[in-house]
Amino acid sequence: MPLEAGLLEILACPACHAPLNDRTADETPELVCTSADCGLAYPVRDAIPVLLVDEARRPA
Repeated sequence: MPLEAGLLEILACPACHAPLNDRTADETPELVCTSADCGLAYPVRDAIPVLLVDEARRPA
């Protein structure tokens, strides 16, 4: 289930403050940092973004 557009506009990557790309419609829902240097993927559990760097997946 995609996040509300208004919420996505105010969320940012906690590590580098870049905007996040909504991939909540994928099999593994997550928000992905748009920065080429960072690229962390934050999980979305029960429609709640977990914006903790320790919980983020590193880019492949």
